[in-house]
Amino acid sequence: MPVNEQKITADDDQVKTPNTPPGPTHKSKPAAVNQHRVRSVLSSIGILLLAPIIAILLTVFVFQSYQVDGPSMQNTLHNNDRLIVWKLPRTWARITGHQYVPKRGDIVIVTESGLSNYGDTQDTKQLVKRVIGLPGDHIVIKDDAITIYNKQHPDGFQPDKTLPYGKNGAIPPTMNNLDVTLGAKQLFICGDNRPDSLDSRIFGPINTDQVIGTLVARIFPVQDTKRF
Repeated sequence: MPVNEQKITADDDQVKTPNTPPGPTHKSKPAAVNQHRVRSVLSSIGILLLAPIIAILLTVFVFQSYQVDGPSMQNTLHNNDRLIVWKLPRTWARITGHQYVPKRGDIVIVTESGLSNYGDTQDTKQLVKRVIGLPGDHIVIKDDAITIYNKQHPDGFQPDKTLPYGKNGAIPPTMNNLDVTLGAKQLFICGDNRPDSLDSRIFGPINTDQVIGTLVARIFPVQDTKRF
């Protein structure tokens, strides 16, 4: 029984002879406790310092939350929608020295300057748009439709009608007649709400290095959560 075990230990301590080498004294226990407390405090401080650094690194290089401001992507996205944008492919492309080219039809966040020239209140903004044209594409906007010509489609195709995002006539007619061929590092982007979108039809193609990331999910409103 535990009571007997405690008594045996006490008896052993009482019959030790003076010549018996003393065992560890209880005086070392407070020092050990203090060392443990110091390590715990330092660990807690380290976690508190590392947590915001890790959060910043994740936001800059991996993923970030955005809020939609404006109607240019209706009816796909709406004002005040909360989005999660995936940045890792772009980050990896920069690390490896390669060009990051999103897929046609992807919704991306881009940085664009000179917007005040087109009546915007801010000169530089981050915009949410859809990738319509890829490097090397010949893009023609005529008769309210976008037609793209390239090596894969020498006779041309209309992405707003053939890609999944444009099913069931989801994209309204595209105004602003245009004929442009993209360079090796250029993209053509448009808002889904073509009558109310400031995009490449106005300010021209963007460079691939202006892309910040690709939309992967809408997380708010909760009833409208969706993966892209």
